[in-house]
Amino acid sequence: MEQTEVVKPETLDELIKILHKTFESECINVEEVQDIMESYESQPHEWRKYAKFDQYRYTRNLVDEGNGKFNLMILCWGEGHGSSIHDHTDSHCFMKLLQGQLKETLFEWPDSKSHGDMVQKSQRILQENKVAYINDSIGLHRVENVSHTECAVSLHLYSPPFETCQTFDQRTGHKNTVKMTFWSKHGERTPFENTVSQENN
Repeated sequence: MEQTEVVKPETLDELIKILHKTFESECINVEEVQDIMESYESQPHEWRKYAKFDQYRYTRNLVDEGNGKFNLMILCWGEGHGSSIHDHTDSHCFMKLLQGQLKETLFEWPDSKSHGDMVQKSQRILQENKVAYINDSIGLHRVENVSHTECAVSLHLYSPPFETCQTFDQRTGHKNTVKMTFWSKHGERTPFENTVSQENN
C-alpha cells in the first residue's frame, strides 16, 4: 500500500480542514491522523481564543465538531491539574501538546475479581508538538500537568465523539460513569452546569 504524503497544515484552520477530509473515510488510519496532527506546529495566537483556564481544574474547550465524526478540543491544564484515571468509550483518542508538558500514566484495566491498587503499565512525559494515541485496547490512563510553574495546553481529537466515560479509583479499581461537559464551545463559555459532572478527557 503506498504511503500518501501528509499535507503539512500551516494553521489550525487548515489542520481542521484536513482532518475533516481525512475523516470522510469510513476507515481511520491511526498513523496518518497522528502524522497530520504532529505536522501542525503550535501557534499560540491561533488557538489562544479557545484556551480557557479555570483556577481549580483542567478545562475542556470544544473547537470543532468534525461533522459528527470526531470532536476536536483544547484542554487547558493549570499548575498541578490532572485528570482521573479514565477510559475512552471505544473511541480513538489523539492528544497533541500545544504548550508545556504533560505526564501520561498508563494503567491495566482492573480485573473484576481483584481489589486493591490498579496496575500501572508505564509513564511518559509528553513534549510540545508531539502526539500521543490511546484507545481502550491499550489501557486506561491519567494525564497530569506536574509542573508547579507552567501551564499546559493540549489539543485532543476523539473519534467517534462520546458523551460519557468511566473513571477509576486507583486504590480500589472501582469505576464510575461520568458525563462529559465543555467549559467553552468555539471560544464561548458554556452555560454554567452542575460542576459535579465535569470529568473527563
